[in-house]
Amino acid sequence: MEPAAAARAGSRSGVRHLVPGLLVPLAAVAVAAIGLRVPGGWPAADAVAFALAITWALAGIAGPVAAHHRAPGQLSLGLLAALGALAAATALTAARIAAHDGTADRHQTARVVATLAAPLVIAISFHFLLALPDGRLVRSGRRILAVLGYVSAVGTGAGLAIVHQPFGVIAGAFVWPLALLCALPAARMRYVRTAGHDRERMQWLGTGLLVAAEVALLSAVLHLLIGWPGPAGAVAAGAAVAVPLALVLAEWPAVAPSGGRILVHAMAAAGSSVIVAAIYLVIVLGFGQAPDNQATRDILGLSVLAAAIAALALLPARARLTAFATRYVYGTREAPDEALRTFGSRMTRAVAMDELLLQLAESLRKTMGLTRAEIYTGTGDVLERAVSVPDAGRDSIVLTDRERPVVARAGVSGNAWAAIWLPGLLQGREHAQLRVAPVSHAGDLLGLIVVERPERADAFTEEDDRVLTELARQAGLAFHNARLDSALQTTLDALRQQAEELRESRARIVASGDAERRRVERNLHDGAQQHLVALAISLRLTKDIVTEDAAGAAEMLGQMAEDVQATIKELRELAHGLYPPLLADNGLGDALRATAGRSPLTVYVTVADEVGRYPAEVEAAVYFSCTEALQNAAKHAEGATVQLRLWTEAGGLLFSVADDGPGFDAAVARRGHGYVNMADRLGAIGGTVRWDSRPGHGAVVSGSVPLVP
Repeated sequence: MEPAAAARAGSRSGVRHLVPGLLVPLAAVAVAAIGLRVPGGWPAADAVAFALAITWALAGIAGPVAAHHRAPGQLSLGLLAALGALAAATALTAARIAAHDGTADRHQTARVVATLAAPLVIAISFHFLLALPDGRLVRSGRRILAVLGYVSAVGTGAGLAIVHQPFGVIAGAFVWPLALLCALPAARMRYVRTAGHDRERMQWLGTGLLVAAEVALLSAVLHLLIGWPGPAGAVAAGAAVAVPLALVLAEWPAVAPSGGRILVHAMAAAGSSVIVAAIYLVIVLGFGQAPDNQATRDILGLSVLAAAIAALALLPARARLTAFATRYVYGTREAPDEALRTFGSRMTRAVAMDELLLQLAESLRKTMGLTRAEIYTGTGDVLERAVSVPDAGRDSIVLTDRERPVVARAGVSGNAWAAIWLPGLLQGREHAQLRVAPVSHAGDLLGLIVVERPERADAFTEEDDRVLTELARQAGLAFHNARLDSALQTTLDALRQQAEELRESRARIVASGDAERRRVERNLHDGAQQHLVALAISLRLTKDIVTEDAAGAAEMLGQMAEDVQATIKELRELAHGLYPPLLADNGLGDALRATAGRSPLTVYVTVADEVGRYPAEVEAAVYFSCTEALQNAAKHAEGATVQLRLWTEAGGLLFSVADDGPGFDAAVARRGHGYVNMADRLGAIGGTVRWDSRPGHGAVVSGSVPLVP
């Protein structure tokens, strides 16, 4: 259907509902006017009854007028009120005609009409309570009860009319309250399930009923104690005017949202009044007697007034009544700041962050009457939905550099703000009420608290926003502390890992030192020592033959000279492997060039001009690491060209050994003996080593050592 056609259809429907909604109240007023023109005396009860019928008729007009701009359901409720007023006006007018008109036929007809109309007033009142708050009987059980009420009313009226008996005032005073009490549980069930303006309407009607009941109770008690007011029944009936007035106030936008608070105060005041009345009845009538003169009555009346004021000022009792009334009005909900108190107490316990956030979301949903509560967390460009009650799975929100600082500085905001800065939150819930509370600390956005209510539910109040603001502040502190704890735990884990690596490195260094000593011992035993033993044997042989064969002795001496040179060379190479004398004398540059000269590969050595002399442990670590890298290149990259660089940068001494050989798997190489030796040597003085290679693309071994001035 096109929007224009839909608007025209809605307008025609509104007019169709508005016409009977206005005609029925006007008919009720007209019938009441006829009754008021009937000659005869006017008892107080009759005057009050006619005033109530006219008031209900006017209240029935207020409903249809408001419903023309709101919802069709409101019209049905106003029409019920007007129908009840029409039935009451008809019964009252017929009763006056029957009582004051001398014509027998008219008297009999009016009496039958009054007998039939009076029970209908009770049935309509019963239907009115069942149909709260919108006038519709949505369940079959309610429709059956309403039909039974009308059938009972018609049957009762018809039966009384057949036997020519009126529907007496005493019977009405007993049956009417009983019918209303039977309908109250059904009205209570509807109240629990309603929200928004429907709930406000029921709150105002509840206030009207309480005020009427309280005035009736006080008038009855005062009449019993001091005989005032005289027509107690008329005063009690007149108090019922508070109910139609409350129906009118419920449609006044300026005061309608205050229905809940007013109902709470009305319930507390009514409870106090019942306590005072019960105490006076027990004390005065139970243990004493009613006053018998005017002075005593005046004193007793003033004492009742003083007791009522004292009861209202009695804070402990009033606080308990207010708490009960709050639970009654808001159902299982608790005060919104209850979530704030419980979250603060949980923060002081050793509760895991995930569990703490879940408890916060559940508490928010319970205390604020939400359909959903969500908490997002994250410190980067993405906020992840960590918790949602009910569970809605994982989701994320991406923030740009422009949006993040704006969201971090924003306060508690609603749908309009979210549509501009966080449109992703509105997907799938465009018609819901949202409140978004950024969780930040020191200007850094750490997360979001998102709460949701239905569109027709109670609007979020300033108290709700205050609670969300304080919760977001406390959650920001909790998130910040969690980040600090996580960083501390990460640091502790890193320290534990470093300590473990240090222990392993020290064990490897000790083992390597022992292995090196065994290697030196083996080389001395198998090399130089064997040469020296052979020289000693040759010397003894030369001594024995020098006198007999001078030429042979000379030849043996020449061979021994060559053996001595070979032994010296071997000892020099052995000493060079322990600590190169050239490194100790001239430094890294000359030592590395000498090592490169002994390599089977083509090695180009580049030493920066700023490289000078350093502590022996630094030079030894760099020298042996470069030597290890050259040996690995010679082993795995035959025929390759090697670039060896040595330079200083950013307070550190750096080296690089790069070859253009076939490369290798760096992950596998890091588990080898050569890499472990280099890592241990450099790690012992705070340095690091890195191997970069992949098959077919050569290899680069680089490292650095910090230079402490």
